[in-house]
Amino acid sequence: MNSIFENSAFFGVVISLCAYGAGVALQKRFACDWLNPLLISVLLTILFLRVWRIDYQTYSNGAELLGWLLTPATVCLAIPLYEKFGLLRRYWKAIGAGILAGVLTGAASVAVCAMFFHLGHEQYVTLLPKSITTGIGIGLAEELGGSVAITVAAIILTGIFGNIFAQQVCRVFKISDPIARGVAIGTSSHAIGTAKAMEMGPVEGAISSLSLVVAGLLTVAGASLLSRWI
Repeated sequence: MNSIFENSAFFGVVISLCAYGAGVALQKRFACDWLNPLLISVLLTILFLRVWRIDYQTYSNGAELLGWLLTPATVCLAIPLYEKFGLLRRYWKAIGAGILAGVLTGAASVAVCAMFFHLGHEQYVTLLPKSITTGIGIGLAEELGGSVAITVAAIILTGIFGNIFAQQVCRVFKISDPIARGVAIGTSSHAIGTAKAMEMGPVEGAISSLSLVVAGLLTVAGASLLSRWI
């Protein structure tokens, strides 16, 4: 059976899509935010690979096509931003300040955790890009000398938690303004969180799309300085 998987160019894509489809079906069936489709798909894929004893590299080779779609999918987030461009021009100061505050808070939180758990420089720069989109985070981790595999895992987990808890956090802190919610979600939980922002409303989705891009660029621009904290 393993030889079939190894010789198939797209088995990784099929497994990933089936696992994600199962996650979507479970979320619709039970209407529970905890049953995040991406989280379910990750767990099901890991279980499948463990049961059939398929190594990660074999799966990665078969799922490579999905990785190619990451960049165009991220670029497509510009569409809702274009539709709400008037809001950006009207509130650009507040939006810019919110994104900058989010980037600095994210970097500071990683620095505090690194000092508390006695992590070294490599571990710190590995976790530094956790709140920016994967396409940017991978390149940044490589440049700073971090572990790319752990960076990807951290980015995915950050996005999943943002997707699950975004509405609850906004409710607890009484954040009702759609622009403020979009800035908070996009800056802290990148594209996966932005998917939830789009469900919350068109304004939230548009501003979240902008925030994830700007937050990524600011993180990259200040990475050499931020990486000196630890």
